[in-house]
Amino acid sequence: MAQQLSPVSGGRQDSAALVDSAQSAPAQSAPAPKHPWYAFATPTIGRAVRHASRLLHHGGSALPGKVVERIDPGFLARTLGSLPYGVVLVSGTNGKTTTTRMVASMLSDMGLRVFTNPTGSNFTRGVVSSLLTQVSAFGHLHADIAVLELDEAYAVHFVRQIKPRYALLLNVMRDQLDRFGEIDNTARLLAHVARATTGTVVLNREDPRIARLADEVQPGVQVRYFGLSQALRSYFPSDDDMHNADMQSADVHAGDVQDVEMRSTDAQTIASATSSAACTPDRLNADVTLTHVGDHEATYRIAGHNIATSVRLEGVYNLFNAAAAATVVRAVTADTPQGLVPDNRLIESLSRVTPAFGRGETISVGGTPVELLLVKNPMGFRLSLASFPPAGHDTMIIINDEYADGRDMSWLWDVDFTGLRGTGVAAVSGTRAWDMALRLKYDQVPVKHVDTDLEQAVADFVAADPTTPKRIYCTYTAMLRTRAKLSHITDVADAGVGR
Repeated sequence: MAQQLSPVSGGRQDSAALVDSAQSAPAQSAPAPKHPWYAFATPTIGRAVRHASRLLHHGGSALPGKVVERIDPGFLARTLGSLPYGVVLVSGTNGKTTTTRMVASMLSDMGLRVFTNPTGSNFTRGVVSSLLTQVSAFGHLHADIAVLELDEAYAVHFVRQIKPRYALLLNVMRDQLDRFGEIDNTARLLAHVARATTGTVVLNREDPRIARLADEVQPGVQVRYFGLSQALRSYFPSDDDMHNADMQSADVHAGDVQDVEMRSTDAQTIASATSSAACTPDRLNADVTLTHVGDHEATYRIAGHNIATSVRLEGVYNLFNAAAAATVVRAVTADTPQGLVPDNRLIESLSRVTPAFGRGETISVGGTPVELLLVKNPMGFRLSLASFPPAGHDTMIIINDEYADGRDMSWLWDVDFTGLRGTGVAAVSGTRAWDMALRLKYDQVPVKHVDTDLEQAVADFVAADPTTPKRIYCTYTAMLRTRAKLSHITDVADAGVGR
């Protein structure tokens, strides 16, 4: 039985406008939560909206939060402001949902009562919607700590309402260029989070833009790092590493040796200038370091000792995310009366974490495993393809370009799909199905079927050749629609996003 830790005192917005306001607004202390006379009814109103939304098949994940934010703007800050251990805010380009799940699961194992937003709806309205499912009729949240995933831009608006006690900043990659612009804009958004955090900021020492955020932390706030052994760094390239490799590859293809040397030198100079830690991550001492990866196994170095463990998570990238999660959990437990959790117990807890919905989640359809893999940027797609060899599986790719996916799908041309040549792709669907099919054609990957009707394409895909396991790579809204379709075919865990 887990030891109980004792609490201590202590309509769519325009994306460009949201990011611009987040970058330009000066840091301010959180205002006192507003408390209108009708605040006692806020949970009831929000739940009624959620119930009606689900009955009308409009999901139910974010709409109640949007309504509550409009009628009672102080609800979020009032509800989370009373938690004994405050808020852990998780943000970054890749891995937020799974890492949030890991942190929440491990802290629960340590005996803390944890509130989290499990659906991946990572705008502030999504957090509010999750709160509505957990608070009492009078708005009380029965929890010791909140572990929340926040979109990079909305994290800035969140910290204006409530200051996180802990922040975990994972990485910065080129993602949703129509929303965030270039990569340094995303880093500037995360700098707001680092400045607002009051207790401990956990940073990825391998990402130069993230490591540099240590300069943004307020005096008295602790900085911790998670990292990789030198032998593993080539498996987890930073955005600069990936971009420079692409540049050099393109130059070599052009055949101009002199130009290659010049451009390569320029690219290395630019990359090294992004951070004083860019080329020397080992100078930053990591609390938790990933030193070995295998098939559902990993080894972590903690406090000078290597600890090997099996894991239930899918994908090599999640083994690195686990190092991030373990670093945050160590920071939180160090602040409890019982003190720092033993490392063996920490890793044992990590070994029990299961994939988040749609992130390596496997759904059984008539006895056939159907695996869902979320992809939303070049790095994520590349690592997914590298982590899951296609042999022995039927592969489907579903690409949507809705608001939550990002409108700009040009990043698909930065993904190497040549590893799929041998098996081909059984089906391509989504609003950008033909764009995806064209991209595969350029990499000489055969495609059997293209259908923009997502629901029909999913039904046909899972019904074909039931003896072969299935794997579906999909963008965010495509993943939600795929799960919804599968829920009409088989039992699918309800993640609170409707059916």
